[in-house]
Amino acid sequence: MGKLRLGIIGVGNMGTSHINNILAGRCPEIEVTAVADINPARLQWVAEHLPETVGRFDTAEAMLDSGLIDAALIAVPHYDHPKYAIACMRRGLHVMVEKPAGVYTRQVREMNECAKTANVVFGMMFNQRTDHIYRKMRELVQSGELGQIRRTNWIITNWYRSQAYYDSGAWRATWSGEGGGVLLNQCPHNLDLWQWICGMPAKVHAHMHFGKWHDIEVEDDVTAYVEYANGATGTFITSTADTPGTNRFEITLEKGKLVSENGKLLLWKLEQSEPEFSRSNTAPFGSPKAELMEVETDGKSEQHVGVLNAFASAVLHGTPLIANGEEGINGLTLSNAMHLSAWLKKEITLPFDEDLYYNELMKRVKTSRRKENVSEIVSDTSGTYNA
Repeated sequence: MGKLRLGIIGVGNMGTSHINNILAGRCPEIEVTAVADINPARLQWVAEHLPETVGRFDTAEAMLDSGLIDAALIAVPHYDHPKYAIACMRRGLHVMVEKPAGVYTRQVREMNECAKTANVVFGMMFNQRTDHIYRKMRELVQSGELGQIRRTNWIITNWYRSQAYYDSGAWRATWSGEGGGVLLNQCPHNLDLWQWICGMPAKVHAHMHFGKWHDIEVEDDVTAYVEYANGATGTFITSTADTPGTNRFEITLEKGKLVSENGKLLLWKLEQSEPEFSRSNTAPFGSPKAELMEVETDGKSEQHVGVLNAFASAVLHGTPLIANGEEGINGLTLSNAMHLSAWLKKEITLPFDEDLYYNELMKRVKTSRRKENVSEIVSDTSGTYNA
C-alpha cells in the first residue's frame, strides 16, 4: 500500500479543512479518493477542487461500498459519529472520527465494542493532544515527580459566540441537532485533555444554565465540581458568553503547581513536598519555599495534520495513534455526567446510569426546536445500527 486511500464523510467546515490540508501536501501518505455528502452544493465544490477521479456520493453507505477507499474520516453531525464508525468497521475499513465520539455514552460504548472485534485502525480527532504545552503537562503529572494531584481547575471561556452564530444553522444549539451546547460543541477537546492529563474523577456535580445568554435551548454556561478517588477536587467552568474570555488550566500537586495560560506553561516547584513540610514545620505561618520557572517544551503542535499523519502511519506502518478511538468515551462521560447532574440537580457517581441519561436526553430531543429529525434520532439511537 503506497498511500492511504481516504474517504471523507461530510464536506462541511471540518471535512473541507481536512481536504485542504491533504491537497496542500501536508499529509504525504494520504490521498482523498472519495467523498460523501447529502448536500449537492458540497459535492459540486468537490468536483471543482479535487481531481475528477475522486468519487462523489450522496450517501455514506454508497461510498463505503465503492471499493475506492481503505479508510474513512467521519465529519458529520454528532449523533451520526458512532453510526458511521460502526458501518466502517463492519466493512473492514479503518476509521477516524471527529470530536465528539458521539452524543451519549451508550451509543459510543456500542461503537467501542464493535471496534474490539474489527481488525481496523480506529482513531479520534483529538488534535489538542499534539499541543506542546498539554503534552508537557501530561508528562509532568503522569511521571509522579510532582506527587499526587490535590486540585485541578480549568476556566475555559475564550470562545465567545454571538446570537448570529447560533442563528447560522437550524441544527445548532438544539437537543436534536447537536445533543448539547458548549460541552458538546466547544469543550470536547478540553474535557478529553482534562482526563488525559489528570485522570477520570469519581464524582461530578454540575450547575448549568440553558439558554441563559443566548436564544438557544441547550447549555451556554457551566460550572462543574468533581472529586477524584484520591480525594483531590476539581472545577471546570465554561461559557460562550464571556468576552474577553479566559483559558487557564491549573493543577496543584503535592510538590508544586502547574499553570497553562497565554501560551506559556509555568511551574511553581516546592523545595519540600507540602505533606512533608506540614509534618515537620514548627512555624505557625510557615510555608514551603517555591521556585517559579517557565517550563521548556519542544514547541511542536501539529494539530489536525499531526493526527491524520499518525493515522496514516498506524494503518501503513503499525505505529501508534495520537488518540485511540476507544478513548473518546472518557471526555463524553464527563459531559454526560455534567448534564445528568444538572438535570437531576444532584451529584453523579461514575459510572452513571447510561439508560437514565439516554431517557433524560430523549425527553429534551422530543421537545426540541429542530423537529424534522427527532423521530429518526429516537429510532436510530435504540442501541443497534444497521449499515
